[in-house]
Amino acid sequence: MAFRRRNKSYPFFSQEFLIQNHADIVFSLVIFILIGLMFEATAKTAILFIQPQYNVSTFSPEGETTLYHYGWRDWATILFYFFITIILHAVVQEYVLDKVNRRLHLSKSKNTKFNESGQLCVFHLVSSVWSLYIIITEGYLLHPSSLWENYPHVNLRFQVKFFYLTQLAYWLHTLPELYFQKVRKEEIPRQLKYICLYLLHISAAYLLNLSRVGLVLLFLQYLSEVGFHIARLFYFTDEGHQKMFDLWAMSFVFTRMVTLTLMFLAVGFGLARAENQSLDLETGNFNTTLIRITVLLLVCLIQSWLLWKFFRFQLRRWREFRHEQAARKRAVAKQNPRPLKRDSLGHYENGIMKAENGASPRTKKIKAP
Repeated sequence: MAFRRRNKSYPFFSQEFLIQNHADIVFSLVIFILIGLMFEATAKTAILFIQPQYNVSTFSPEGETTLYHYGWRDWATILFYFFITIILHAVVQEYVLDKVNRRLHLSKSKNTKFNESGQLCVFHLVSSVWSLYIIITEGYLLHPSSLWENYPHVNLRFQVKFFYLTQLAYWLHTLPELYFQKVRKEEIPRQLKYICLYLLHISAAYLLNLSRVGLVLLFLQYLSEVGFHIARLFYFTDEGHQKMFDLWAMSFVFTRMVTLTLMFLAVGFGLARAENQSLDLETGNFNTTLIRITVLLLVCLIQSWLLWKFFRFQLRRWREFRHEQAARKRAVAKQNPRPLKRDSLGHYENGIMKAENGASPRTKKIKAP
């Protein structure tokens, strides 16, 4: 199974060999883990990587249900799906994005941004649809108060825990992809910022048992990012597509406002009214005044920072547009000079009327009566 065309062979274990064949190497590791399921001696170890752990069976009037909580063995599952996301990343890059790039003939800088937006557009679209499905099936949409009621939300359904594990696996896989994709040094700090922000928010929601609020916030964020990356892809194909950025700008501001409102409603008011407000690591209760204030403060600072960067970019863009408009008007004025005033007989120069041939017109004699 080859993910990339091999125009040149490199020595084994060299840097270029690792970059060119990293998807094949990871695919071999995944096959090795899956083969472990076939043997009884290794099946219990292999299942740690594939299936989420820490399941608890509970009985209800509807029947037996299996719920999950988190623990240190989740790292094995995250590692396995970390490998899976690397393979999927290579598949999308090789069979979709590279083919489009050959037709567009983009520059190197635009090619890097096009690949970034293409990968994130696919991920955000899939994650937004997936999170919306979970929100509907779990009943969070019809009952918003369930986002903070009965806290701590230690026991999770399979789809909720699997969603968080795959989210952590994806954003962790983007770190080595900066090396595998040979991202320019100028682009690495910008990408590291949003990668670390996503890892911070997802890990905090998962470990602090705020999975319900975090799920809704991720849906809103991913939905906004889908619009941005679609607009960016259309812009790279044709720079005349600018209107989609205006739609994304409105959705960006709306997402920030809804995020702040929801966090204050769920954490600032909902959890503040809960009866149990003591720190208890065994039961997973982190509902204390200090933790609530810290969470709200971090969210407010990050959202304010994002809005500040957004308005600063829009203001700079507006100024550049005004300068371009003024330059165009000056260029048009130079190309079309103001015509001289003429009448039927000639034109005026220095206050004296000249004929068409340059001579002064003769004065008409007036006959005496």
